[in-house]
Amino acid sequence: MAEVLRLPVPYVDEPTDAEADEPRTDYSGNGVDESRPAVPSAEDGPDDGNNDILEGKVLVDQAAPRRQEFRTRLLAGRGARRRPIIAPWLRDREEAKTTVRWAVDYGTHIAGFHAVRIPLYAATLAARSPRGLWRLVAGTWRWTCDAEALPLRLNAVDGNDADTYLRLLRERDNRVRWRRLLASGGLLGAGLAASAVAAAGGVAQGAALAALVGVLGWIGSPADKPLMGPAVVSTSAPKLTSEIIVRALGALGIGEINKALGKGGAGITFPAPITRDGPGWRADVDLPYGVTVTDIMDRRERLASGLRRPLGCVWPEPAHDQHAGRLVLWVGDQDMNQVKPPAWPLAKSGTADLFKAIPFGTDQRGRTITLTLMYANALIAAMPGMGKTFALRILALAAALDALAELRTFELKGSGDLSALEKVAHHYGSGQDDETIAACLASLREVRKDLERRAQTLRKLPKDVCPENKVTPQLAAKKSLGLRPLVFIVDECQNLFAHPTYGAEAAELCTAIIKLGRAFGVILLLATQRPDKDSLPTGVSANVGIRFCLRVMGQVENDMVLGTSAYRNGLRATTFGLRDKGIGYLVGDADDPQIGRSYYIDNLTADRICERARALRKAAGTLTGYAAGEDSAPDDAGVSLIDDVAAVIGSDEEKIWSETVVKRLAELRPGLYAGWTPGQLADALKPYGVATRQVWGQDEDGKGANRRGIVREDIQEAAREATGTP
Repeated sequence: MAEVLRLPVPYVDEPTDAEADEPRTDYSGNGVDESRPAVPSAEDGPDDGNNDILEGKVLVDQAAPRRQEFRTRLLAGRGARRRPIIAPWLRDREEAKTTVRWAVDYGTHIAGFHAVRIPLYAATLAARSPRGLWRLVAGTWRWTCDAEALPLRLNAVDGNDADTYLRLLRERDNRVRWRRLLASGGLLGAGLAASAVAAAGGVAQGAALAALVGVLGWIGSPADKPLMGPAVVSTSAPKLTSEIIVRALGALGIGEINKALGKGGAGITFPAPITRDGPGWRADVDLPYGVTVTDIMDRRERLASGLRRPLGCVWPEPAHDQHAGRLVLWVGDQDMNQVKPPAWPLAKSGTADLFKAIPFGTDQRGRTITLTLMYANALIAAMPGMGKTFALRILALAAALDALAELRTFELKGSGDLSALEKVAHHYGSGQDDETIAACLASLREVRKDLERRAQTLRKLPKDVCPENKVTPQLAAKKSLGLRPLVFIVDECQNLFAHPTYGAEAAELCTAIIKLGRAFGVILLLATQRPDKDSLPTGVSANVGIRFCLRVMGQVENDMVLGTSAYRNGLRATTFGLRDKGIGYLVGDADDPQIGRSYYIDNLTADRICERARALRKAAGTLTGYAAGEDSAPDDAGVSLIDDVAAVIGSDEEKIWSETVVKRLAELRPGLYAGWTPGQLADALKPYGVATRQVWGQDEDGKGANRRGIVREDIQEAAREATGTP
């Protein structure tokens, strides 16, 4: 059999053809230059056609060139990653302002802390000065007499080494002679200085005495009792080094890492220096062959243990523009959930523009995360109590602070978490009851119809006014066009999509709005605490643009929110703990996924913000619907299915086919019942205790048959129970 063998020569022969300066591209990869024909030797026998297998060594590796051509080096340099000339925090105005503000505040605090303790420091130095004087005198005497060499001389005496003792004695005499001269000069200088101070005024004497006491007190201070205590108790982690990282990776129990760190292994490399990155350290690590970043993320707890840092400080991430083994490890100084969250920039003043980025939260490095809602939709999901509604509230309040935006808000839990938006919402509903969900569905129908109107309006505009066939800030500002941004907000949307009567239609409407509304200025914001296939339709989860996933329990829920294969690619909201409220993975707005913490706004603050938003809308003339006290409820909101079914059944019809009922319902309310099927009618009647059954009836031609239908008495009984009449 053949054996792979590397070429023994350090370089290939110099080319001699006209294309000598061009890089070779015609190597086959088997170690043989195919441009040169094989020359048979005399030892080769004639070709007898047997084609026997030959034993030998096959050269497979390319020979290393003598040097790289200039063009090759140039092309390699063009693809190299360049480190920034100016630090990133200096190029970002907000981050630079934050850093400078922190530095000034930090320095001011330290100066003030020590300034008020100056009398205490003076008293402490005075108390320690006698000890300092004793240390100074004793130390000077020992130095002058060369006491530090006494053990050497005693050792020579004990060993009866006369030559060594005499040599040490001569060296000691020489040192002591010069040291006595220096000590005498110092003592004389001190005396002259004391005489000069005694002859000076009281201020000079006081200053000299204070300086002397201070120096003696400093000399007399114990090593374990510093004069000044720390003004700030540091919470920063120790410096992150390559040794610490390698030690932590070696403790993960991954076989390939252990091989790389063992004897003869290739080790772990760092393609870039470990640097400070915000309030923490960043390290880029090339993992051993066969180890991926997801292998490390699976063991995040063990990695944090190896680094001796809290779990919330350790954030391994993949480098999405590199190979699967490039790890970006960020280690914060503090646990992310322990860092005091900054205030929302729009909490006290300012307005928002949905066409521009709005502040949503901060990442683990403390940098502001912004979202641009226009031309996008958003989905927020989490377990109950993890901050989902607070994250949704930030987006809703930002939309409220855009006076042009029309808000339609439905909070389907009934807790009033979004009640502050009543002051600005065109449509508003709160509750889990059928009436609220029906009103939400009716509002969705209105929006779906409005999309058609908006599309026609844009289509009729001249190309120089609307070149891209989408809503622009200039078009949205023209009231005559009716293209103002429309934001539809549904909290606890699982109660809408899982509703037995309205769920299927709501899913269809939301999917259409997500697909079509982007260009027409319609934004859909959804939040759910149950991200599964029944509560989150595939059409919604597959098409929504911005996704924010806080803590969830499983891989299925994780991928339902963040997208297919998100868990496999290292985006795992399952790793968040109970204390990581408001922290989640954000995808869809930036090039790479982000770990973010949404700003926190309580109900009282939200009320004050909505008062500002209401004033803005009054001034702009855009306060409409529910907030303006108008009856803006859709015509089919609050409709009772039982009443409608009872209305379409004749008084002489004891039993009626379901297909006949749905036809009559569609004629009664086309916007509500158009397209209903007998099966959909049966599902809608189940919550009222009305079951369909086989009933006898006749078609228009008078032919009788048994088909699924309902009994009029069952409808009347359900109507009496609904109204509470006996």
